[in-house]
Amino acid sequence: MKLIVGLGNPGKIYEQTRHNIGSTVVKKLSQNHKVVLKRGLFGSSLNAKCRINGLDCLLAVPLSYMNLSGGAVKALIKKHKVALEDLIIIHDELDLEAGKLKLKAGGSSGGHNGLESVIKVLGSNEFCRLRIGIGRPEHKLADISAYVLSAFKKSESAIVAEAIEKSCKALELWVETGVEQTRNIITSEVKK
Repeated sequence: MKLIVGLGNPGKIYEQTRHNIGSTVVKKLSQNHKVVLKRGLFGSSLNAKCRINGLDCLLAVPLSYMNLSGGAVKALIKKHKVALEDLIIIHDELDLEAGKLKLKAGGSSGGHNGLESVIKVLGSNEFCRLRIGIGRPEHKLADISAYVLSAFKKSESAIVAEAIEKSCKALELWVETGVEQTRNIITSEVKK
């Protein structure tokens, strides 16, 4: 089974923020596959099983705050007996231009608190992550916490909508073909 987890913060106040782009993608993927994310596993996440390209998948959004995401991910892995190579985490990335995608297997958290929590609780960084660019604030002295918890500007709405669609397609491809082929397709699309 493939486990697809979108990181974010719970609650309406955070729904449209840059930091929640990972959970937004998983929610859109669930709509595309006509499944409803429901509270499960002692309330630690919203999740739903579905089939993507003929393979069993579990879509999930932790209900904990971003920097505590690891516990929900570990609970899902344990309950559904998911191997780390079958896990992908979707999250926002400050160091990518808004709307750009980057698929990566393994590596550090890069300072992302949600990813850091997952790595710490799992005791491993050997899983895939789909990073979605949110860009950096225009002013170098801006408060990064306030920036990631802010909504995208109206001028970015088309870029963000396209990134969400591309992310869903990339995840569907990852389920079927794995990280290398998916990364090659994402990279070739970026160069066009």
